[in-house]
Amino acid sequence: MSKRKLFLRTMISLVVLLMILLVGSIYQFVESKADMARHPAPGKLIDIGGYRLHLHCNGTGSPTVLFEAGIGDDSLTWAGVQPAIAKTTRACSYDRAGYGWSDPSPNPRDAKTIAQELYTLLRAADIGGPLVLVGHSLGGMLVREYAGLYRSDVAGMVLVDSTSPNQFRRMVRTGHANDEFIRKEAYFQDTMIFGWPRLSGWCDHWPLAERDVRRATECRLQPWITHVKEYKALDKDSIEVLQAGTLGDMPLTVLTEGAATTNDPPNSFGAMQKELVGLSTRGSQVFVPGGHMIQVDQPQAVSSAVLRVVAIVREAASKP
Repeated sequence: MSKRKLFLRTMISLVVLLMILLVGSIYQFVESKADMARHPAPGKLIDIGGYRLHLHCNGTGSPTVLFEAGIGDDSLTWAGVQPAIAKTTRACSYDRAGYGWSDPSPNPRDAKTIAQELYTLLRAADIGGPLVLVGHSLGGMLVREYAGLYRSDVAGMVLVDSTSPNQFRRMVRTGHANDEFIRKEAYFQDTMIFGWPRLSGWCDHWPLAERDVRRATECRLQPWITHVKEYKALDKDSIEVLQAGTLGDMPLTVLTEGAATTNDPPNSFGAMQKELVGLSTRGSQVFVPGGHMIQVDQPQAVSSAVLRVVAIVREAASKP
């Protein structure tokens, strides 16, 4: 084959590839816009200084229960819990910047910054204390940071299979686990913009009841960019949350996935879950069988724990 023919074939291949990528990008853009139009934010988009965060509240009463999702997740994760709480008191979930219906933030994605953004959001929505904070996974660290910064607003806490800041100092991080995570994130960052996850069917892997709305909020590039930024901030988060200190005598319930264990090794997840209970002199622990996503798999366990803390807070408020 002559050099001229080889050059022409190469150029044609590149043009075809670029056309495929262009068509994929247009397809992704149009479908993402259509998905969001079909599924508008259930709550309010509130400006907190040049960008908006999505806050979804229902129910009335005090204290206000505020739900904080885990890394890579949004307010939809509380869909099985929030309505039950709203029958008793005001219940609010929100999307951190870059997730769900919220705009991305120009600020770093560390725990202190996220807590400050949440504080600004609640003030803009005219929501003050007392608050009962409920955090899942990384969200558990974020609500601890919030309590450290704004202690007078927080009256109770529920940690749902919460991350411990000590995990990143005391548990051995395996290169395999980190490499696998980074590969997954890189795959979605590299291919989402060209529409491949949609075309390959990945965007339809959620259960049927939530598939369409999950496709709208998660089958986009921005959540994956945000996910990586939060992951890279975990070491900084650990320092900030440890500096936030303990919770005094605040009513606290720790929900832990699995069965009760004894004699956990000092640096194990089980041992650090028990340490979370010790953050408060009124801490208690409940073991919930199933997986890490307790609020999805066992929403009644979370609802029960939250309502118990709400009852304790109300009882304390009623005393002279």
